[in-house]
Amino acid sequence: MVSNVIRLSELVVEGNVDKFQGASLCFGHFNAIHPGHIRYFQNAKHHGDQLIIALEGTDQLPESERNVLFSEADRAEALAALSIVDYVVILDTAPLEDLVQLIEPCTLVLGKEFERERDTKVELAVRWMREYGGEVVYEAGETNYATTNIFGTQTELEKERWEKFKSALKTQNIDLMKALNKLSEDTPSRVLVLGDTIVDQYVACDPIGMSNEAPVVVVKELEAKDFVGGAGIVAAHVATLGGDCKYLSVTGKDSYATFVESKLTEFGVETHLLEDSSRPTTFKIRYLVENQKLFRVSRLKEHSLPKKIEEAVIECINESAPNLDGILVCDFVYGVITRRIIEALEQATRRYDLPLFGDLQCSSQIGNISKFRHFQLLCPTEREARIALGNQDDGIEYVANLLMQKTQTSNLIVKLGAEGFIAYRKEEDRDFLHRQHFPALSANPADVAGAGDALLAAVSVGLTQNLTLMEASAIGCCVAALAVQTVGSRPVCLEDVREYVEKISKNNPKLENNIGVKLRSLLYLYERDAAIKTLLAG
Repeated sequence: MVSNVIRLSELVVEGNVDKFQGASLCFGHFNAIHPGHIRYFQNAKHHGDQLIIALEGTDQLPESERNVLFSEADRAEALAALSIVDYVVILDTAPLEDLVQLIEPCTLVLGKEFERERDTKVELAVRWMREYGGEVVYEAGETNYATTNIFGTQTELEKERWEKFKSALKTQNIDLMKALNKLSEDTPSRVLVLGDTIVDQYVACDPIGMSNEAPVVVVKELEAKDFVGGAGIVAAHVATLGGDCKYLSVTGKDSYATFVESKLTEFGVETHLLEDSSRPTTFKIRYLVENQKLFRVSRLKEHSLPKKIEEAVIECINESAPNLDGILVCDFVYGVITRRIIEALEQATRRYDLPLFGDLQCSSQIGNISKFRHFQLLCPTEREARIALGNQDDGIEYVANLLMQKTQTSNLIVKLGAEGFIAYRKEEDRDFLHRQHFPALSANPADVAGAGDALLAAVSVGLTQNLTLMEASAIGCCVAALAVQTVGSRPVCLEDVREYVEKISKNNPKLENNIGVKLRSLLYLYERDAAIKTLLAG
């Protein structure tokens, strides 16, 4: 065996751990070393005098994973060959926490995936680190190069995500079909959806070539189709998922307002649209070539509401509140959700003991979700949560806890894009959050634009029907997966969700054999060799 590789069983007998003083410790199975791993190791090395890699041995892995990995000796040899690595310790007979207890590294550096997914073998190690005052750091390696994403086919990726989803259901003791039945069997919850109306137009184009006048792509328009977006599609989801939905918003005096009212009525939504002559109905055009978005053009005004219209919105809230089971706020920061309207919402919900559910989207404009206080649910992206706190450095767990403290929200969902989302619930009389990561179930989405809206609607409806946060989140995970399967925003109905759940429970696609996986691994290593050398030299 290579001189800087040692088995944990041998280290326990030998007892010579002084050579590991001041070390930073990484952990994983590292089946094929890629640039993401190299960056992860480089970041980890900065946290200690030397770098030790704790390598999962074959016996520490589930049997289902053993046949798709190189042997532990081969993986250890590959790691040991990297000049940045001082020692490789193979976890052959004992888990990570045993190594942590033995050598007491100054820092345990883990990948971001361990921060977002509960893993007992890592949690125990983290606990030991904190007991003796060691530091725990989560590093992503800058670029997402998860080995399964590199090697896996779409079928493999979806199977992996479905298995993670099933594991989450088991962890939270969720009977998904029973939760779905509760949505349809109980009396429909009465929900008011309030927010910015958007009309999304998708323009399908055929590429022609480059312009002779300037270095721009020339396309020919083939077809244009309009969809209700913004808070409107959230209202549509609420209705098709079994809610009795009323929609309150402000539009311009134009044909798009008529379009929105007509479409939402088709979906079973009761609309109350106030016209504002000082603004158009917000309109976004997306140009696509073969379902790939080229760019987006927005026609909108972002100023606050005129006082007369603001008062009309407040009046409608007060009139509706006594007959509601919840209010859902979708703020796209285009001026509809003013400070006075937020105050009116807070007063109405206190008076009638109504839950507030909210989302604030500030991907392309200025906004701060922390202005929503005492909501039962907030649903920001990780970026929006960090913007609200001015915190770009701390781990997601810390950020989530801080945001919940600042806003006094009962439940929090942090959306992670292609990695799914994490649902957090504050435990009663305890100082920690109950949490569960739910993966994004669709490995090849057609259009991700409406995933967050679908998730928010589903979880909110579930909570009004007295589902737990985790039950509602599981349903929301399925609804979001269905919402991204088509281009343009379309509401998801309960029957679609039932069929999808049945598919998940039955689907068990066959994976490639071990030989196929190893051949592709070897090819990848060969192709990446130059990139790895470049990174190490830098």
